[in-house]
Amino acid sequence: MTQNASRSEDYWPQGTVYGVLLNFKQEWQLRAPQMPEAPYKGAPKAPVLFIKTANTFTPCEGRIAMPSAVTEVDIGANLAWVFGPDAKPVACVLVNDVSIPHESYYRPPVKFKCVDGFLGLGAKARNIAQVNTDAVVLTVKLNGHVVQVLNYADTVRNSQALLADISEFMTFQEGDVLLLGSDCLADGKRPRAKAGDVVEISADGFATLVNSFAGGAA
Repeated sequence: MTQNASRSEDYWPQGTVYGVLLNFKQEWQLRAPQMPEAPYKGAPKAPVLFIKTANTFTPCEGRIAMPSAVTEVDIGANLAWVFGPDAKPVACVLVNDVSIPHESYYRPPVKFKCVDGFLGLGAKARNIAQVNTDAVVLTVKLNGHVVQVLNYADTVRNSQALLADISEFMTFQEGDVLLLGSDCLADGKRPRAKAGDVVEISADGFATLVNSFAGGAA
């Protein structure tokens, strides 16, 4: 456990944190008309991954500061897998993949995804044997009001297919984390938070992930 965690028993990543894009059917369908355009000229054939660097980690109940020029951020509610020594997931945890709103859906620039504090971490990880990953439903609240409900039954690749496809080109190490995807709203955007807002992400059997947002970071 590192000194950055809020309490000694809280979950804290011990490896590389990977995220996956375009893994919900709704977002895939909304983006499909753009996929034939340059530079890619076609839909992705393999999972589209990105990394959340260690500077992004914020504990549950921690405050996330936005850069001074940013007035709102995207909320990316995710269920994440934590990997054991055999390259298989051993635990699940809730996370909030915060990012600056952007249009680059294939390869989001690091400057939008890896801002200091931009990954809220659930306080408790659950043994994966206790979780039916593909039936998990996340509820996102903004200042106490429900703004989004995500169902992992609605993914492009279910969890096992996603793991199999990623494992074709990389091997997870013990402590690595894989975010299984966040969905957009019906308009193609994600829920957005501003300075002073409080975001809660919850699911049955998990401790609720809570983060507040502040403005004016250098």
